[in-house]
Amino acid sequence: MSVLVTGADGFVGKYVCQAVDGLELIDEAGAIDIRERTRIRDFLADRLPEQVIHLAAQSHVPASFEDPETTFAINFHGTFNLLSALQECGFRGRFLYISSGDIYGRVTEDQLPITEEMPARPRNPYAVSKVAAEALCYQFSQTGGFECVIARPFNHIGAGQSDHFAVSDFSRQIVSIKRHAKPLVLKAGDVDVTRDFLDVRDVVSAYLLILEKGINGECYNVCSGRETRIRDIITLISQECGLEMSIEQDLSRFRPSEQRRMCGDNSRLVKQTGWKQKYSLQESVASVVEYWEKQDND
Repeated sequence: MSVLVTGADGFVGKYVCQAVDGLELIDEAGAIDIRERTRIRDFLADRLPEQVIHLAAQSHVPASFEDPETTFAINFHGTFNLLSALQECGFRGRFLYISSGDIYGRVTEDQLPITEEMPARPRNPYAVSKVAAEALCYQFSQTGGFECVIARPFNHIGAGQSDHFAVSDFSRQIVSIKRHAKPLVLKAGDVDVTRDFLDVRDVVSAYLLILEKGINGECYNVCSGRETRIRDIITLISQECGLEMSIEQDLSRFRPSEQRRMCGDNSRLVKQTGWKQKYSLQESVASVVEYWEKQDND
């Protein structure tokens, strides 16, 4: 069976490509720009897959505020281009769209853990583009002649993730502090907010099960089902490096509208696909720290 992975050269895409053992991988990295519908159609006409995992996206939230037009061009119009081209080429397989837990927006503590029944209340252009693309996927699941399923991943971490993301950034900083014997002080924003973290390898295993067993038109939270304070993440990183860090909270890094607590409900994923989490948070943090210890840049 052949599978097309868009965004194959990205952080998660590389893990997906490593995980699709036994499948013929159509790696499109550098081959097509999903904003160019004609090129997509020409590409698919020569190598129509049996399955698609659509990861390609502009996923940096601050960038979505700076350039919402590009965010929509990639995340919404790019998804439309891909779905339409697949339909035109006679695709009859299964299509997995990677959305985001960010679509839920700000929720109250009594609404935790977040289930898939929670209405989408996006609070940034990135999340809006994901909600719109989800609606497209649902439409095609009903009228496009092929099946679509949707994953809503929460915070995921792992070796190779950009330091635009908190766990990778903290790991890079603490490794640098250890390497250069700097003062044991880490500057951070609000470290008492909580997030739902999951290892990227567990995220990928969930994606593959959703693609295989997910119900057409359905969406699935991909999360651990547990909330962890950022402060505790920093402690885990420090312990992995053999340091006792002090945290200096920088008020300029606080976000007044930030969600204080976040935790997803993964029961639909577990019940319908049989997915099980394999990696502990400590194992995930260890892999990130090890990655930064191998890097030369500080």
